[in-house]
Parts: sequence; C-alpha cells; structure tokens
Amino acid sequence: MKRKSLEGNTCAVARSLDVIGDWWSLLIIRDALGGIRRFSEFQRNLGLAKNILSTRLKGMVDQGIMTVEAASDGSAYREYVLTEKGKALMPVLAALSQWGREHMFEPGEMGSVLLDVKNRRPLRKIELISEDGRALQPEDVVLSARVIHAAK
Repeated sequence: MKRKSLEGNTCAVARSLDVIGDWWSLLIIRDALGGIRRFSEFQRNLGLAKNILSTRLKGMVDQGIMTVEAASDGSAYREYVLTEKGKALMPVLAALSQWGREHMFEPGEMGSVLLDVKNRRPLRKIELISEDGRALQPEDVVLSARVIHAAK
C-alpha cells in the first residue's frame, strides 16, 4: 500500500512526519548526529537492508537534511553529512530519548542517555517554554493555523 503524502497539510507535525516520520529515518539521523557518515557504517550499525537505507538517505538528501560529500579521508567513498536543517532535529531526538527513558524502561534497566560532551552529565529535561518564559503543560498549548515565517 502506497503511503499518502502529507506535503500540503497545514499541520507542521504532519509535514515533518512526511519527511522523517518512519523509524529508520530517525535512527539514521541519530547515527549521523553521533558521527556516522558512510553508507556501510549506517548499514552495519542499523542492520538495515541496503535498498531501504539507500531510499532513506536519498530522501534526506532530496529534502536538504543531508548532503553527499567526498570522503574526508580522501578515499573514493562518499559520506552523508547533516546540514543545518538536519542538525536542527537534535532537540526532536533528545525529546524522544527523554520520553523513552521515562516511559519505556523499567527502574534499574540499562539504556542510553544523552550527555553533555563538556561535563558528561545528562541533559536537562526538555520543556515547553512560552515566549515570555513560562513553563507550559500540554493543556496550556493549542494548535492554531497561522502564516509561517520560518527560514528555509
């Protein structure tokens, strides 16, 4: 069954999911944020079929989330490098990681934790903060259709 495109949807969540909404794409981005750059490294780390990995990487390049560059070591390989648009997904992955740690693990169970590189301490929990600095709860937020003035 072919997936329906959400490209023209007025909801930013829907449009985002249209581009990065499958788990492989998010795991590829996670690995790229962790320093993986080569097709073979993504494939080995994820255990993902080559055709699926190729399709996901091509889609991310087409969407401007990654670029393809010559290998940094001068070899004939190509490397997939996150663009600023791709790096901007870090808070999304951090929020998913924090949610997963809180809701998907038993107490005392081993799991991954995002750490601040400088002090090797876990990140502070991501919060919803209003423009005036107030901490918001889900019931304090409403989705509204507006003209978007975001940089591309």
